[in-house]
Order: sequence, then structure tokens, then C-alpha cells
Amino acid sequence: QLIFSVEKSLSKRRLWKPAEEEVSDRAALQICSTTKKVVCRTYDVQDPKSSAKPADWKYQSALTASWLALGCTVNVNIHIPLLATSPNHDLEKNTKNGLNRWSKQIEDSVFLINGQVKDEDTDLLEGQKKLRGNTQPSTQFSDVKVLTQLCQGASARSTATVQVCSGSINLRGAVKCRAYVHNNKPKVKEAIQALKRDIINTLSDRCEILFEDLILNEGPQKKNFEREYHVLPQRLFVPVAGSSVMLSDYKFGDEAAGEIQERFVEMLDQPVQAEDIHMAEDISTVDICPVTDSPTDTQQAQLTKATLLLKLQQNMGM
Repeated sequence: QLIFSVEKSLSKRRLWKPAEEEVSDRAALQICSTTKKVVCRTYDVQDPKSSAKPADWKYQSALTASWLALGCTVNVNIHIPLLATSPNHDLEKNTKNGLNRWSKQIEDSVFLINGQVKDEDTDLLEGQKKLRGNTQPSTQFSDVKVLTQLCQGASARSTATVQVCSGSINLRGAVKCRAYVHNNKPKVKEAIQALKRDIINTLSDRCEILFEDLILNEGPQKKNFEREYHVLPQRLFVPVAGSSVMLSDYKFGDEAAGEIQERFVEMLDQPVQAEDIHMAEDISTVDICPVTDSPTDTQQAQLTKATLLLKLQQNMGM
């Protein structure tokens, strides 16, 4: 029941779809604290009537040598309209719709691995020297550039949608993303897929955290709000003991390093040194901007000027 409810909760929030060939088995590991006996079972989460299948649990050394890291920085500037038809300025629902559109852009982006476009079915390590041995806890790292398409293809028709809005949300900043893939003959498509998911997950998770906090602190009944600026939680990475694999977490507001250290002890029963906490990002902001009912004379003049300029551009074919 726990495995199926966790999967249901994750898939409900997910902004990407699992691939057809994806493994849908989930493992449940039970360790008896007295006898130290290990029991492992797997369940197919795609099948609600799935029964437990036995699985062998084998211990392995050289965790570090088994993983390849990919990292990228994605510049985010997302404009999300707040529909006037949404009751009480439903921030969460509108934001999810906006992030859905943005996630499709990420899915359709071109990924350059170490400056090269690689065929998705080729070996990720093609043309690179493999690390041999496990003496050094170092991970091979690939620098990735994400190129977002500016417009649709020539064959696709583009239509404008007019919506009555009560305001807008703007997400701005640079997001640091990282993904790990196993080095047993990894394919380019597996690496890119892992990185795409990290890009989409890290932004959607932070928006969810922020808007949950806003709703808790301000209440859903707040309607006539003024323009507000909020800071998204900043991403940080900490190393797993004895390896160079990094775990991701977030720093909230003016949270101190001590609070982050306590959180890791609670989550993983693993102490983290303050100097090992690596702040990956600068501050990213969320600008919530309402539409004012009665614009001032200056605003009205700017609006009229902008409208005239737009009409001129349209008439000139720009």
C-alpha cells in the first residue's frame, strides 16, 4: 500500500511522462535491526494487482566509479497569466499550467553535451577515456548546454489566444541542474532524459513549496493584492560520504547552515559539515503582478503609446 500510494503521489505532481520502455518495478527493502537479515521484494506499480516478487540484494563497492554526472545552467524567464475566471487567484493551478507549457519547451530543446550534438542512441562515453579503478572518488562530469527553440516549425500553425486576466506571475533566474547516470554502457538519450527531469522537477518543486507557503501565511481569500516579489528557495548540493555523488536540497530565505545540517541528519541520519554545503545558485525571483482596475494617467499614456507602436509594427509587417 505504501509503495503504490507513494507512486500515486509522485505521478500526480509530475510534469513529465514516463517513457514507454521505462522500468515500472519498485523495490521494497526490509532490514531486521536484530538479526540484520535483508529481505527485498519488487512490485510493478503500473499493475494495481501486482504481487510481490522476490529480488536478490547484492552489496557492491566503488559506488563512485559507477556514476557519470551531467550538469547545466538553465536561464528561466517564464510569464504566466493569472486567469480572471480562476477563483481567489488560484496561484497553484495557474502556475502548474504555465510550468506545463514550459516543460514541453524543455522536452523539445536541443542538448549539447560538451559542446557537441550527439545522436541519442550513441554511447555517452564515445570518444572519452573511461575512468579505471576505484582509488579516486571522482566522477566523470559532462557540461551540457540547453538550447530552447524560439518558435514552432514552419509546418505548424501558430494562433494567438486572448484571455481575460487578473494579473500575472513572472519566474526569473538561472537554475543549476545535475543528473547522474550509471556508467554501464549509458546511452545519450538516458543521460538527456535524466537531466530534463531534473530541470523540470527542481523548478516545479520550488514553486509548489513557495505557493504552499503563501497560501498558508496569507490565506486563499486574499484577492486585491498588490505587486509582490518573492524569492524561490535556492538550490544547494552536499556530497554523499565516501563518494563524489551530490545530494540536492534547498535553502529557504535566511535559513542558516546549522538548520540545513539538522535537516540532513533527520532525513538521512548523515552529518554534513558546513563547509561541504555548496550553494549552487544565485537568487531566483517570482514577481506576482496584479492588473490595476484604474490605471493612472502616466500608465494610461504608456499603454496608449505601446498600443500605437504595436499597431505600427503590425502594419509594417514586423
